[in-house]
Amino acid sequence: MKHHAYIGLGSNLQSPALQLESALQNIGQIPHCRLLVCSPFYGSKAIGPGQQPDYVNAVALLQCDLPAMELLHQLQRIELEQGRERGPEQWVPRTLDLDILLFDRQVIDTERLQIPHPRLQQRNFVLKPLFDLAPDLVLPDGKAVVDLLKTTGTQGLWQLPDLSS
Repeated sequence: MKHHAYIGLGSNLQSPALQLESALQNIGQIPHCRLLVCSPFYGSKAIGPGQQPDYVNAVALLQCDLPAMELLHQLQRIELEQGRERGPEQWVPRTLDLDILLFDRQVIDTERLQIPHPRLQQRNFVLKPLFDLAPDLVLPDGKAVVDLLKTTGTQGLWQLPDLSS
């Protein structure tokens, strides 16, 4: 069965834009998945305590035959291969963060995986690139991405130049 998954990408260490470019190449090589499109890259201020470098964020749309948990496993493998170190702390600098934001219109709530991503609705650095890809997208709870983006605004977010040009 073909599924559509929106994947959030983020990095703020070791050349973040290049980390995202590499992640996109690796995502495109996941068996039974096809990378359809990626949003522009955006810069954003880091969330959380302490001083951190700015983030680079984007959202990619995949078509895949994998169940959500297998896709999560593949994305976490890519994170580890690109130097991601997992620890108990949230909001720490990282080479790569890959989150399944949406998986079809499914709602999944397990210890390892929550879809839609639990903080998607409050994060303009997720909503803006998601809007770029799918301006008419409605979440499983009936909320439209365009309306959520109006609520969060785009303050502290800036589009980066396209690296491929």
